[in-house]
Amino acid sequence: MLWKHPATVEGINALSAHSMSAELGIVFTEIGDDYVAATMPVNAKTVQPYRILHGGANVVLAETLGSIASTLCIEDPTAQTGVGLEINANHLKSVREGGMVTGVCRPVRVGRQIHVWQIEIRDESGDLSCISRLTVAIVNRR
Repeated sequence: MLWKHPATVEGINALSAHSMSAELGIVFTEIGDDYVAATMPVNAKTVQPYRILHGGANVVLAETLGSIASTLCIEDPTAQTGVGLEINANHLKSVREGGMVTGVCRPVRVGRQIHVWQIEIRDESGDLSCISRLTVAIVNRR
């Protein structure tokens, strides 16, 4: 299994309670052997003025998923942490207000110092709305 530490969706959601992801309504829903998944509503907090999902909200969902995934892969999270180096997102299909999107994060490469994650964000019909790649550096805590 990819994860170095046992985790539950309840524990991850509790960890995220007072953060941007909680403000946007991001809820972790599943932890698999090599992926994590979360949902995010398409509502007044996550849409642009045209009432479609804001690209920045997609990026928040993607980085939230990848950051948690990296944390689960670190040998000693009390000694090291993950910091985002680069994120990109291709917005492929708009999602109208009132829906829900689901992001699934899977590893591209998990090394000792660099993690690369691919995050697919889909609408309620299962159509790919956004694909993102996140690079995380693993650094010593100060």
